[in-house]
Amino acid sequence: MTRVPASAPGEEPADAVFTGGILFNPFDCSWEETAFAVTGGVITGLGEYRGRETHDLGGGRVVPGLIDAHVHIESSLLVPTEYARAVLPHGTTTVIADPHEIANVAGVQGIEYILAEAARTPLDILVMLPSCVPSAPLDPGGAILSAADLRQFLGRDRILGLGEMMNVPGVLSGDPEIREKLSLFRIRDGHAPGLSGKPLDAYILAGLQSDHECTALEEAREKLRRGMFIMIREGSTERNLGDLLPLVTPCTAPRCSLATDDRHADLLAGAGHIDDCIRRAVELGLDPALALRMATLSPCERFGLTDRGALAPGRLADFCVLGEGREFRVKRTWKRGVPAGEIPYRAPAVLRTPFRVTLPGPDTLRIRGAGEARVIGLVPGQIATRQLRYPVRGEELPDTSRDILKIVACDRYGRGGTGVGLVHGFGLSSGAIASSVSHDAHNIIATGVSDREIGKAIREVAATDGGMVAVKGDEVTALPLGCAGLMSALPYDEVAAALARLDRVVASLGGIPHAFMHLSFLALPVIPELRITPRGLFDASAFRPVELFVGDGE
Repeated sequence: MTRVPASAPGEEPADAVFTGGILFNPFDCSWEETAFAVTGGVITGLGEYRGRETHDLGGGRVVPGLIDAHVHIESSLLVPTEYARAVLPHGTTTVIADPHEIANVAGVQGIEYILAEAARTPLDILVMLPSCVPSAPLDPGGAILSAADLRQFLGRDRILGLGEMMNVPGVLSGDPEIREKLSLFRIRDGHAPGLSGKPLDAYILAGLQSDHECTALEEAREKLRRGMFIMIREGSTERNLGDLLPLVTPCTAPRCSLATDDRHADLLAGAGHIDDCIRRAVELGLDPALALRMATLSPCERFGLTDRGALAPGRLADFCVLGEGREFRVKRTWKRGVPAGEIPYRAPAVLRTPFRVTLPGPDTLRIRGAGEARVIGLVPGQIATRQLRYPVRGEELPDTSRDILKIVACDRYGRGGTGVGLVHGFGLSSGAIASSVSHDAHNIIATGVSDREIGKAIREVAATDGGMVAVKGDEVTALPLGCAGLMSALPYDEVAAALARLDRVVASLGGIPHAFMHLSFLALPVIPELRITPRGLFDASAFRPVELFVGDGE
C-alpha cells in the first residue's frame, strides 16, 4: 500500500497549493473551478488545503500535461535534451518514444544514448523498445537487434514495452524470433498499414495492440472494432487528422490518442507539438473536450500509466495553464509541481557514427535502357507512395516536363551498394537534395535534376558524417547532423532556422514543401507501395525487390 502523505488529509501543509484555476477533468470531460495541493511532485487533493507556497493561476484554464502517444525523437533532428526544450513550452510533459531510428544506426548503444540523455531533462521520455531492427530482413542498417538484445532492458527505468512491430509477414508466418520478442513485454505497439480482414485478426491474435499507420477512416474503424488502440497522427508529412477524426466519439475517445510520429524541429518551434494537434482537431470540428481527453488520459490508459494524465489525487502534478481566449494556447507548463519555464541550452553528449561510403560515380548513376518504368509516386500529406508506370528512355532522364527525377540510395555502412530509381512528385526544376535521414536504415538518399548535383549532394552529406544538403549549382546549403547522422547538437531554434533556410532553397529550385521529410521515407520498405534501397527498387506491397523496367528479370 502506498504511504499517504500527511498533507493529504490536511494534517500538515502541502508543498504547494494552486488556486484560481479552472481544471479540466478527463474522466468525465468536465471543467471545475477548484484549488489543488501538491506534495513531492504529486497531487494530494483538490479543494481547500494549506501549503508552504501558494500559486494563484489567475482564473486560467488548467489542463493535465499533454502526452504524445507515439514519437521518434530522432525524427525531429534534435537530441533529446533539445527536443524537451522545444516541446515543454507547448504543454507536453510526457512522450512515448520509440528510438528505432538510432537503434537501426547504432543498435544497443543507440538505445542507451537515448536513455542517458532522457535522464538529463525534466520531460518524461518513456521508451518502447525497437522491435524491428532492421525494419525488413533485406534492408539492414548499422545493427541487428535480437530478442536477447532487448531482454537486457527488461525492468529498466523508463522502459514501457515493445515498439511498433513492422514485420507483418514475420508475425503472420509465426517467425520464432518475432514470437520471442512479443513474449518479452505485456505492452506491444503495432504497425500494420492497410492490413484488414483475417490477416488483421491474426496480427491482433499474435498480441499486437495498437496502430498509428491508419490513413483511411474505414481502416481505422475496422482496427478499433477489433480491439486495437488507434493513434491518430499529425506529423510533418503524415497528416491523418482530417481523414480519421470522424472515428472519435465520446464512446471511442478512450481508445484514441494523438501522436506526432515524425515532426521536424521547424514545425515544433513554429506550429507546436500536441497542442497543435489539439487546435487542428478542434478546427476540424472535434469537441474540444474529446481532443483534450485524447491528449491526456487516453494514452495513459493505453500504456497503463496510472500516475499521470489527470489532475487527481496520486497523479503527477504535470499540467499546463492556458492563455486567454477560446483557442488552445499554452501560457505556462508545470512539471511535477515545478515551472518548466526557460531551460537553458546545454551542450549535449553526441554519438558519433563515421560514414563509410563508396561515393557513386557517373556510371553508377546512369540509367541505361528504355521501356515502361516503375516510378515512385509521392502522395501529398502521406508517407505511403504509389507505384506509377511511365515510358522512359534512360538517356532522356531526368524528365522535368513530367516531373520524373532520379532517386538514389547510397549505403553508408561500408557495403558499397547504390540503388538508382525514379520518383515523381518533388517538382524540382534544378538542383538536388540529399539526406542521411532515410528510414529506417538511414543510408544516404538523394534526388535531383542532374547527376553532377546529385553526386555533389551525396558527397557533402558523407563528408560531415551525416546531414541534410541542398545543392543549387555550385552553392551548397547544409544542416550537419553529427549525432548518428540523425540529430544536430545545436539549440533547437538554430536547427529550426537551418531547416527554414533549406526549405527556401528547395522552393527556389521548384521543390515541394517538406521535401526532406518526404525524401526521408522513400527508403522505408515496410510502407506500401514502392521504395528505393541501396540494393535497388523494393515493392513493399509484394515485399520483394523489383527491377526498374517492367518485364526485366520477370
